[in-house]
Amino acid sequence: MIGKVAVSAISLILVVGVIIGVVASVHRNSQKTVNTPQMKAATQICQPTNYKDTCTKVLGSANTTDPKELIKAGILAISDSLSRSMNLSEGLVREATHSPRTKLALHDCKTLLKNASDGLDDILVKMADSDLRNIAEHSDDFRIWLSSMISYQELCIDGFQQHGDVKSKVQDSTNYGSELIDNVLTILGAISNILQDFGLQFNIPHARRLLGADGYPTWLSAADRKLMAAAGPTPNAVVAQDGSGQFKSITDAINSYPAGSTTRFVIYVKAGVYTEQVLVPKTHANILMYGDGQDKTVVTGKKSFAGGVNTFNTAPFVVEGPGFICKDMGFANTAGPSGHQACAIRVNSDMSVFHNCRFDGYQDTLLYQAGRQYYGNCVITGTVDFLFGYGAAVIQNSEIIVRKPGEGQKNIVSADGRKEKGQNTGLVIHNCKIIPEEALIPEKLTVKTYLGRPWKQFSTTVIMGTDIGDLIQPEGWMPWDGTLFLDTLYYAEYANTGAGANTANRVKWKTLHFLTPEEAQQFTVGTFLPGSGDWIKTAGVPFLPGLK
Repeated sequence: MIGKVAVSAISLILVVGVIIGVVASVHRNSQKTVNTPQMKAATQICQPTNYKDTCTKVLGSANTTDPKELIKAGILAISDSLSRSMNLSEGLVREATHSPRTKLALHDCKTLLKNASDGLDDILVKMADSDLRNIAEHSDDFRIWLSSMISYQELCIDGFQQHGDVKSKVQDSTNYGSELIDNVLTILGAISNILQDFGLQFNIPHARRLLGADGYPTWLSAADRKLMAAAGPTPNAVVAQDGSGQFKSITDAINSYPAGSTTRFVIYVKAGVYTEQVLVPKTHANILMYGDGQDKTVVTGKKSFAGGVNTFNTAPFVVEGPGFICKDMGFANTAGPSGHQACAIRVNSDMSVFHNCRFDGYQDTLLYQAGRQYYGNCVITGTVDFLFGYGAAVIQNSEIIVRKPGEGQKNIVSADGRKEKGQNTGLVIHNCKIIPEEALIPEKLTVKTYLGRPWKQFSTTVIMGTDIGDLIQPEGWMPWDGTLFLDTLYYAEYANTGAGANTANRVKWKTLHFLTPEEAQQFTVGTFLPGSGDWIKTAGVPFLPGLK
């Protein structure tokens, strides 16, 4: 069960203030480094990073040889950078009077950067309560939480599609922060070797068996697994449009969540079409919501980019609370192809699970915004980039249905948004079917359909053990813009079947990989969705032996 983190530490805030001042000073003044033990330690811990100069300047300012304090100094520098970005965003909001959409994007940025700042506060508190061994054991958790900070920044920037001048200012204000985050991510990714270099050696267990014999991720407690398997677990709140429940709207049921709860809160949503804007806030952890079936209990909306709403706010269902579980429900955005970006759901819930759910849309159907997400036995429909995001998501045992797009449009199944090399994020599609909807079948060979395109620099997408229909173009993947990101992305295929799985005429990018069984193993649920320690409540049987 995922507990809530209470962030209240006056002494920590004072320490943060002092170190932020030092870090800010170092960032402003490029001074010569001194060959002291402290600087040697900073240089040593920065060895594996992708932005070494930035790393040694920042960590050298901490004036310590303690690896934990050096890592903390790196996170504090991120906090300082976020504060600068937030101040810039607030200043631009006051200036932006010429464009309503730019105003909306700037307000979204304020929200997103505030979320990033709150997330960093949580990380600092968790790190303050941890010794080096604990940090090393939970390095995958810290990395996924830090990767979420980049997702907030990128979603902020991506809101300025039509206003390049404002976008450039905001992007410039966040680029340095992304470097800082990537440095800490890389340090944590190599933590075992780094600690050995410091003369410290721990036997770090990596309990990654995350899918049990019953098909559910083992981060679910035994009680949660029973709830998922049950036909109808006993609910704390019942939603019914006909008045037979306690509430007529899903929002009202969510609002009944008891403040400070640390136990699973169950909401049953009876059959019906719910046209409402639903938010599961980040303060509402451990909600299990289930319906009467993916085609019977449906949350729907039609907000779209073409309708004047930025992508971030188009989804009728948004999940931010960690540990969210959903079963037997549908989510749809009915804006259609002419609506362009129009999400059916936006998920920013770490360690979330969707089982027997359906997601219907056209462009940008499912936004896996941040955190670890697992989708099993689901149906997902769309046209352009309809599986997209910045988190770590696995879609398994599901049907991915490509729809007939708008006039002149191509179909692209995925567009992953991994920005930095050090992130442990991306998209895995495993043991699924990629097929056309009935309306597309007559035109499936003339309407071009691709497996994915690289939305960001280190876009990562792996498709394995999947039945790929003949609607997929022989080249398989398409560029985003010319040769942009083709040297840095990571795309891979393994043991796929079907007419669209023939790799003979795939694109000749050096970053497209055809995996061996050993290489494919790293993208199974147990390995790809990072996690070890406290949040894994049940050991369970490893998922799908032999990748099959």
